[in-house]
Amino acid sequence: MASKRKGKTLAVIGIRGFPGVQGGVESHCCQLVPRLAKAMPVRVYRRKPYLGEASMVDMEGVTFADLPSTRVKGLEPVLHTFLSCMHLLTHRVDVVSVHNIGPGLFTPLLRLMGMKVVLTYHSANYEHAKWGSVARMILRLSEKVALGCSNRVIFVSSAQRDRYSQRVLRKSVAIPNGIVAVRHPQSTEFIEKHGLVPGRYVLAVGRLTPEKGFDDLIAAVNDNPDVEKLVVAGASDQEEGYRRKLHGLNSRGKVVFTGFTTGDDLAQLYENAAAFVLSSRNEGFPLVLLEAMSYGLKIVATDIPAAHLIPLPQTHYCRVGDVSDMSRAISEVLGETERPVYDLAAYDWDEIALATQDVIEGV
Repeated sequence: MASKRKGKTLAVIGIRGFPGVQGGVESHCCQLVPRLAKAMPVRVYRRKPYLGEASMVDMEGVTFADLPSTRVKGLEPVLHTFLSCMHLLTHRVDVVSVHNIGPGLFTPLLRLMGMKVVLTYHSANYEHAKWGSVARMILRLSEKVALGCSNRVIFVSSAQRDRYSQRVLRKSVAIPNGIVAVRHPQSTEFIEKHGLVPGRYVLAVGRLTPEKGFDDLIAAVNDNPDVEKLVVAGASDQEEGYRRKLHGLNSRGKVVFTGFTTGDDLAQLYENAAAFVLSSRNEGFPLVLLEAMSYGLKIVATDIPAAHLIPLPQTHYCRVGDVSDMSRAISEVLGETERPVYDLAAYDWDEIALATQDVIEGV
């Protein structure tokens, strides 16, 4: 990264926080922000209910503003983003980095306050099954407002960017997520604690929400004799009903739920899995897919645009929501003997941070 210079000051809003907070957007910021902080001061607005001991760290060039928030679905991002904007009234910065379209509803307010706005578009949240019709309508409105009022837009997916008008294209750029260096843990203590045997389980990672399709995945492995164990690494933030549904579907006792898993524990799961499954019904940019590829895992994925970041053999894809097709793909992949090699050169976090820094400094 470039050396620190006098110039832009940056605030990051729209996320729950990091480190130690579950979520793809949170993981994205956890890697990106410390790199940006080598070139400019960064203030990150975090939501107090999600912060734990792992979140209480010092990062050079980064300050944290921890504000109250609710955990009520739908109200949470609205309340916290509003409070963040009020804080910015008296603690001003040059540029505000807004993550995702829900918090983007406040873009006009930030512009009226005299600050530039860079929107990072992670996913079309209104496509997620957890939202009702009113919430989807509000999210679509937020998207329109955010895309219209932001000074610049960063799409993490070029396929998502291509869906929009020339007006949006002219002020936007596609910058992907990245991957971190692979950790090769020497211990297998974590997987042994969960009764797992190296090379004899299939892995899935993600927050326990309906759009991740874990209910389809559990149904696919229940009657599949080729799958000894399925590990689902992730926790439920708000979808307690969905979490209970998943546990209820585990009628054969094949599924191991490890909860929110990170660090060396997650590395152990990746390192020793027989295969990885992305069962999502929709995604913006699945970081977990890149993580699985970085460990050289054989992969099954639903045939959604985001799963084609790095193309897989066609037989490794399955139709969204088709349990039998997912089971077929898993068996086929488990039967392969060669370990795949993926080209991940385009997903280097240092290069991604430099590209993002150029957008911010060019506003």
